[in-house]
Amino acid sequence: MTNASHYTTLPQWPNAYPASGASATLKSLNEDFIVTELPLQLPSGAGEHIWLVIEKNGANTAFVAQQLALAAGVQEWDVGYAGLKDRYAITRQWFSIYFPKGKGKGETPDLTQLQHPEFKVLSQSRHVKKLRPGDLQGNRFRIVLRELAGNRDAVEANLQAAASQGVPNYFGAQRFGHDGGNVEQGRAMLAREIRVRHPKKKGIYLSAVRSFVFNEVLGLRIQQGLWGKTLPGDAMTDASQPTGPLWGRGRVSTTDEAHALEMGVAERHATLCDGMEHAGLDQQRRALVARPVDMSWEWPQADQLVLTFSLPAGNYATSVLNEILRTTEPERLTENNEPAAGE
Repeated sequence: MTNASHYTTLPQWPNAYPASGASATLKSLNEDFIVTELPLQLPSGAGEHIWLVIEKNGANTAFVAQQLALAAGVQEWDVGYAGLKDRYAITRQWFSIYFPKGKGKGETPDLTQLQHPEFKVLSQSRHVKKLRPGDLQGNRFRIVLRELAGNRDAVEANLQAAASQGVPNYFGAQRFGHDGGNVEQGRAMLAREIRVRHPKKKGIYLSAVRSFVFNEVLGLRIQQGLWGKTLPGDAMTDASQPTGPLWGRGRVSTTDEAHALEMGVAERHATLCDGMEHAGLDQQRRALVARPVDMSWEWPQADQLVLTFSLPAGNYATSVLNEILRTTEPERLTENNEPAAGE
């Protein structure tokens, strides 16, 4: 695993399953990546917030939020959403707008009449609270992989393995910014080499650093042949799955062999881990295994694979794809640093 004082490139963290040797193109068309958000709750029909179901096509989440604020005549901070979704995709997700009745804002606008080439409002209702990041159960994906080349039997073997045993719950490359640059920026910030004043940017850098250390722990376990195994001293989820650290202050909850492995990673990345403790982050845990739910697939053509599955909030569809085959995306995506669905 990585052992460096600077983080100018992301490592190639190991896969759980043998490489299939196959490759395919991802997101040739927006409709090749369809994401449907699975809400934690449905609106009650009454309250100070308007909840909207929106289908967007070719727009990023922040842009849609800006347009909703303009249409409703409110400030951008009055608009909430549960998770960022890919720009180059068709996504159906929930937004909320703080719009109390009878407080000088006039009649409730009918936003289902809003016309925009990149999104449409499918429904609206009222609810008692604002949507905040993480307020979702998960996401349902339908992914079309085109120009697939390679051994179909090897692809099938990895599909079966991912469906039955899950995949490494890595944070996706989008988490780390273009060429992983957010990790190095985070290191420089924590080492006090640079000063970051903008709270949102500071949060992005801290998130990238924290995710990097988690991936290092998970990658080391796989490298040591521990995929799918529980170590003595592991901290387990309620579903009896081993977890890895989301670094911060406080005691690491593992013991024995699991604790030794995690502390070894922390020592190699002392600048990052010490910095996160001093930044005020608290120790948390994240499952090491992501388990796709209701996963199925079909081959409409010899060089085309269609996958459908659901993942809990915070899990990445790319972590599933990376265990099956190598994907490339059109060049237009290289500058898109918005987190993919699952955030």
